[in-house]
Amino acid sequence: MLKTLKNRFEQGYRTSRYPKEKIKLLSRYRGLPKINQNAPADLVLQCADACPQKAIDSKHKMIDMGLCVFCGTCERLSEGSFVSFSGNFELAVSMKEHLLTGGDLPSLSRHSRQNFKALFGRSLQLRQVSAAGCNACEADLNVLATPFFDLARFGINFVASPRHADAIVVTGPISRNMKTALLKTYEAVPSPKVVIAAGSCSLSGGPFCGSPEVSPGLDSLIPVDLFIPGCPPHPLTYLHALLTYFK
Repeated sequence: MLKTLKNRFEQGYRTSRYPKEKIKLLSRYRGLPKINQNAPADLVLQCADACPQKAIDSKHKMIDMGLCVFCGTCERLSEGSFVSFSGNFELAVSMKEHLLTGGDLPSLSRHSRQNFKALFGRSLQLRQVSAAGCNACEADLNVLATPFFDLARFGINFVASPRHADAIVVTGPISRNMKTALLKTYEAVPSPKVVIAAGSCSLSGGPFCGSPEVSPGLDSLIPVDLFIPGCPPHPLTYLHALLTYFK
C-alpha cells in the first residue's frame, strides 16, 4: 500500500483537464477537413476519382465524413490546395446529412435533445456493441477508461448488460451474422434509449460499403441519435460527442 501511495505521489495528477482546457493534437492527426471552394474543377475531379471511398462530391466540393476514412489521399494529391485536414477533433453530428460538409459543422450542442440532457445529465450508462468491427474503434473507446481520459469522472460508464444501459454504442460494419444480435441488444435496452453510431463502418459500411454482407449504415436498421465519424474516431472525438450531446 505504501509503495502504491508513493508511486501515485511521484507520478502526480495525470488526468486531462479537457474540456476545461483545450487540447492540441499532433500535426499528423487528421481531423475536420478544410475545403478550398476555389480549387480548380479538374483537380477536384481528380481527387474524387482517386478517393477509395467515393466520399468526395466533386460538383459541390464537399466531403461525406460518413464515408471518409481520413486516409489523406485527397490532401496529398492536391497538396492541400483542395483539401487539408485540420487538428479539430470535434466531428460528431446529430443528423446524418450534416456529415456531408464543405468544411463546417453545425453546433452539436444546439442540436442535442434537451430531454436527453435532463434524463442522463448526471449518469449515462453505455453498452458497446462490436458488430464485426476490426477492433480499432473499440480500442479507442476502451482508452476512455484510462486515467488520462477518466470517462467515469463525468458519470459515464460502460456496462456489461444492455438491460442496465441508457444507450448503445455501435461499432463495425454490422455484418449479416451480427445483425440479429445487434437488434436483440437494442430491444433489451429500456426506453427511453439512445443509439450512437461510432466510426465510418457503422455510419456507412466503411471500406466494405456496397457489400451485400454488411449494412449500408446503422440508421438503415434502427434510429440513430448521434453520429461519430472517423476511422477510428479519436478518443477525444468520442469524449467531445458524449459531453456535448448529453451534459
